[in-house]
Amino acid sequence: MSKNYYITTPIYYPSAKPHMGHAYSSIIADFFARIKKIQGFDVFFLTGTDEHGLKIQRAAEKNGLSPKDFCDKISITFKNLSKILNLSNNDFIRTTEKRHFKSVQYLWNILEKNNEIYLSKYSGWYSVSDEAFYNDDEIETIEGEKKSKLSGSKVEWVEEESYFFKLSKWQKPLLDFYEENPNFILPKSRKNEVVSFVKSGLKDLSVSRKSFSWGIKVPSNNEHVIYVWLDALTNYLSALNYPDTNNKLYNNFWPASLHLIGKDILRFHSIYWPAFLLAANIPLPKRIYGHGWILSGEEKMSKSKGNILDPIEIIEKYGLDPLRYYLIKEVSFGNDGNISQDKLESCINSDLANNFGNLCQRVISFNEKNLNLIIPKEIKFNDSDLKILNNFKNNYDELLKFIDDQDINSYINYIVDRLFASNKYFNDEEPWKKKNDMIRMNTIMYVSLELIRKICILLYPVIPESCMKVLKIFNIKESEINFESINDNNFLECGKKISKINILFKKIENHD
Repeated sequence: MSKNYYITTPIYYPSAKPHMGHAYSSIIADFFARIKKIQGFDVFFLTGTDEHGLKIQRAAEKNGLSPKDFCDKISITFKNLSKILNLSNNDFIRTTEKRHFKSVQYLWNILEKNNEIYLSKYSGWYSVSDEAFYNDDEIETIEGEKKSKLSGSKVEWVEEESYFFKLSKWQKPLLDFYEENPNFILPKSRKNEVVSFVKSGLKDLSVSRKSFSWGIKVPSNNEHVIYVWLDALTNYLSALNYPDTNNKLYNNFWPASLHLIGKDILRFHSIYWPAFLLAANIPLPKRIYGHGWILSGEEKMSKSKGNILDPIEIIEKYGLDPLRYYLIKEVSFGNDGNISQDKLESCINSDLANNFGNLCQRVISFNEKNLNLIIPKEIKFNDSDLKILNNFKNNYDELLKFIDDQDINSYINYIVDRLFASNKYFNDEEPWKKKNDMIRMNTIMYVSLELIRKICILLYPVIPESCMKVLKIFNIKESEINFESINDNNFLECGKKISKINILFKKIENHD
């Protein structure tokens, strides 16, 4: 089995500042990147910004800036967000970089050479906001304005000379591929939407524009700009130094293991992108996962609706790890989810302060008072000790399956269950009453410390900063975290000194 893992976020469109939806995609991708890394994989994690198209050109004009200056200004906020979210990404790509131009133009030339592109005239509905073309049956009139049924965005009638990609030719090959690779698109509900759309008939796709100039020029015809989605999707290749297919990055990491995207851009990733790749004889990514939206109330967040939740403001108030934990645990992965102050505070109190933080605090404080912060030497496991310790080993294969199936909710529910069980074990075993039986007290303490260590390794991809504070108590470095070590019941070295612990999560008091 290949021990390389390539994961990507969507590249974000910097027409406005980042919102919670951007943070969600990035945090989920970081979860998978970190978990694969501690499983021993060589991970390449990519994020970035998609900086071409009419929407950007108009936003720049509105702000009195050149498109490039506008992109420089907004893109840096997304790059900074990666640091604020504590992402472990290896690269941040911008579609205005030379390496990306080279890849896009090379791919265009291959498609042209393979007779997959032809020049004709486009007339139809186009959404500047979505940078997407829509069929007549995908348009509705609301209060005298034509809008996309899919996104609700305003559409404009466009007529101009355009290059077309022979998308219709790839209808059957795509359907065959979906059939042969049933987990290519997840969750299954999204796959069903895509298959239904493709079965309804694919039309050739307009892949160039003449009416504006902000983008990558068609190599053989400078009057045309390459369609922003053919341009943007190629970032997944350009970050690996494509077209240099002998390059180490390309060789090690293509095809991508997982493209993680929002459901609103599923069509581009699961129909157009595979078709472009098939037409250019490039291997297809292994999986595309279309997650739901983070809603503000019942609506998708958007600048035009003025309902954007600022992740930076929430992090400043509550901290990063609580936000990461909330988004990973409380949003049913694949479905829409929403965030509210009440739910976030409740989650911080119940799961992080009362459950995880409380376990760490009680166990290590007890050790400090009774064992001088030493991992006990004389221990003897009984059946109840082995039962709670071996639960990790007994469920190891299932945990790996949760990860490989992108079943985040089952994974984190297992951890929450282990936290409750660990707190119960410490309460039921009552080490404070075993001071006359030092071997038993030592064993309860050793088991409790081991449980904390195992849980921290499982939680590390979710709340890395907090887990590292705990693991450092055991003198475990970030580079030493090994997922498989949760199976080891004697990992902690007897007689070794550990450190004191500070409060991990402060309980939020009710201000009513």
